[in-house]
Amino acid sequence: MRVVGFSFIKNAVALDYPIVEAIKSILPVCDEFVIMVGNSDDDTLSLIQNLAKKTDKVKIYHSIWDDSLRKGGKVLAAETDKAFEQIAKNDKQNNTKTDWAFYIQGDEVVHEKDLDAIKNAMEKYKDNPKVEGLLLNYLHFYGSYDYVGDSRKWYRREIRVVKAQEKIVSFRDAQGFRKKPNTILKVKHIDAFVYHYGWVRPPQKQLAKQKAFNVLWKSEEWVENKFGAMQTFDYSGIDSLKKFEGTHPKVVQERIKKMNWTFEHDISKKNYTPRVRFLTWVEKWTGWRIGEYKNYKRI
Repeated sequence: MRVVGFSFIKNAVALDYPIVEAIKSILPVCDEFVIMVGNSDDDTLSLIQNLAKKTDKVKIYHSIWDDSLRKGGKVLAAETDKAFEQIAKNDKQNNTKTDWAFYIQGDEVVHEKDLDAIKNAMEKYKDNPKVEGLLLNYLHFYGSYDYVGDSRKWYRREIRVVKAQEKIVSFRDAQGFRKKPNTILKVKHIDAFVYHYGWVRPPQKQLAKQKAFNVLWKSEEWVENKFGAMQTFDYSGIDSLKKFEGTHPKVVQERIKKMNWTFEHDISKKNYTPRVRFLTWVEKWTGWRIGEYKNYKRI
């Protein structure tokens, strides 16, 4: 079985993306890792090159982001597709055949305790044509490494492992995948987690990230009106959090030690509208998340 990891990144240093930790977290189950480095304004390329010096698995490719694709975050899907397409190119060049492609975004990390479950599922479904991808659970950290979002606003699962087939493409803003021309993938749900750290940064860095990120969806005028008066990002407007009781992946332990800000939140406070409060109550007692977005078909 051959597995290739893939991702893209731009301005990882300036925006404090844990891309090195992301890559290292899934590298043990990958034979190779394709990383598409965008035209950055910081030392992102050097950051990835330093990682590549330590392992011959990491293959670096360069990309210029298409600013005309900013609306709807489409440029993120385009960059994901570039990295995914490189897997097939490498296979043809090296006369190899990749079975699975393992996608990880620049602020996502997989815990080492879940790698065996993911690898076993890859082995089990490698030759099953009905299974086109693997669905992983999510933990969305917010404010600090001590809290996770537990409201309906956070997606619970997403596809992160797909068959290495050219007909598979990134969907919308690169949250998930579909099959050409526009068919949802048939997937198996795996009892493994992706740790999403996109909302864990010092407030100044989070503000910079939000400005850079939102300009991929909104106009520069909208971003300026929304964030222009802020000096730091305000984490207090969240609807609901809970304390994280588990352990973080080993690859992020050093990053956590360097954390230089404090975030405290009263988890008893729930900032819900009456409608959301009712829907949350239904989910709590039945497990059914009414209206949940699912870009996949579980089989």
